[in-house]
Amino acid sequence: MEQAVRVVSIITPVHEISAPYLTDAYASLLKQELPAGWQWQWLVQEDGETGTIADFLPKDERISYGMGRHGGPGVARTLALGRAEGELVKVLDADDQLTEGALARDIRTLDEHQDVGWTTARVLDLMPDGSTVGWEHSDPPGGPFERGTVYEHWRQHHRLPVHPATLCARRQLLLALGGWMALPTSEDTGLLFALSIMSRGYFIAEPGLLYRKWPGQITGQDTHTDARQRAERERIIQARAEALLALFPTKAAHQIHEHLSEPAE
Repeated sequence: MEQAVRVVSIITPVHEISAPYLTDAYASLLKQELPAGWQWQWLVQEDGETGTIADFLPKDERISYGMGRHGGPGVARTLALGRAEGELVKVLDADDQLTEGALARDIRTLDEHQDVGWTTARVLDLMPDGSTVGWEHSDPPGGPFERGTVYEHWRQHHRLPVHPATLCARRQLLLALGGWMALPTSEDTGLLFALSIMSRGYFIAEPGLLYRKWPGQITGQDTHTDARQRAERERIIQARAEALLALFPTKAAHQIHEHLSEPAE
């Protein structure tokens, strides 16, 4: 009797300006060697309805292309989640690339640690000249994250200890949380906080992502760095995290609440 194939679904939101980079993202998928019995599915979701993104995609039955009204990357990701067949869901932005072995490390970690709901990994910035440099923040040691500790770290230091662009999570957990927040940016930060409050996580110390630095990236735009807009996003992201903590207290919750009266830096 044949063993059922297990699937990891990779979700990629894309708009026209980043579409040319899909070729590199696909090449990085082709280099992935998965554990026996596993295969990947690539869900490419256009943030819009031009249909032109399909021209950048190869003919591959593992690719599922979708379109939807413009609503930002969070909406696009969540729409793609509705087509996900995998028990695991991996994020991959259109302009980024997976490192060799990234998917296998995610799969093995979540298979070996059934009490862990999500993983992140080390990031290398991919510079315009093709060189790579380490992420601007110090990486934590490899290993598990207890519930609530990622949010606690953000509350204390106002920065993330891990990069949400490397997330891989169990699909059922993602669905239970409603997918990504409906925000113009930082939707993955909101999801990371929610995941970390609801489940233990795991940081993989090996590099898992090449994070492209280029003028068109969303995180480099004025609308992302504008202080007023950033404060508005953080207000709802934090409110959601606090609501989850109130409903599902963690060991770290008392440490977090010590800082609630302090203004964010």
